[in-house]
Order: sequence, then C-alpha cells, then structure tokens
Amino acid sequence: MRFSARTSWTGSTGAGWENYDRAHTASAEPAKQAIMLTTAEERGDPQHLNPELLVLMAASSCQMLWFLHLAAKARIDVTGYADDCEADMPDDRLARVVLRPQITIAGEFSNERVLHLCELAHKECNIAKSLSCPVVLEPRLDHI
Repeated sequence: MRFSARTSWTGSTGAGWENYDRAHTASAEPAKQAIMLTTAEERGDPQHLNPELLVLMAASSCQMLWFLHLAAKARIDVTGYADDCEADMPDDRLARVVLRPQITIAGEFSNERVLHLCELAHKECNIAKSLSCPVVLEPRLDHI
C-alpha cells in the first residue's frame, strides 16, 4: 500500500526567519478537503494544526480504528470512544505519546476482555509501531 499527499506553501523567506508566514496546506487525494498547517515553534499560528499534532491525532485514530474493528468482530457493543491524548516533545523529537481513550460499552462484557482488545489493537496500530518514542495506552471503561 502506498499513500500520497501534497503539501504546499507560498510566500517569501527573503526578510529572514522572524518574518515569513509558516502557514501551509496539506491534502491527500481522493479527499477533497485540504487542511491548514503551521509549525510548532513560537512563530507558528496556534489557530492551525502542526505536523506534531497530526502525528498524535494519527496515533489516536489508528488505535481507535483497530479497537473498533476488534470489538465489532468480538460482538462487543462499543457506543462511544473519546481519546484525550497527549504527546511530549521536550527537545527536537517526540519523546512520548499517551493515549487515554474513554470507551463506553453497552451490555455485559468483562473489563478484562475489553482491555485485552485494547492491547491487541495497540499491537496492531501501524502508527504506534512506526514511532520511535513510547506510545502508552491508558484506557478507561464505562458500562451502560
């Protein structure tokens, strides 16, 4: 499988590091929307996403999609999934990613079974497997 995307920027760096606009766009066919990005450094616009946030979002999304896949195959009724995830980058690289999914389950299923599926999903997540930093999983469960 191959993924293709396009990033683009226009502007001028002629006035130096302090003065150029970091905003740029990213898109991937066949999706029709483009997203506006910036940099994580102090010259970035906090109104736009940055590449580091996209990595964090990708890790969270991949974990969720694998978990939902496994839960559906196991006939576990997941009715909600929200991840308040974080990434630490104290220097020039991501040092740690923490995924904290809040998972809502309908019906009578043991916590152990659901948590086991979380771990299996974590082992299958292509993004987590690709990162050089630790990806920590801290799931919380609600039963309705």
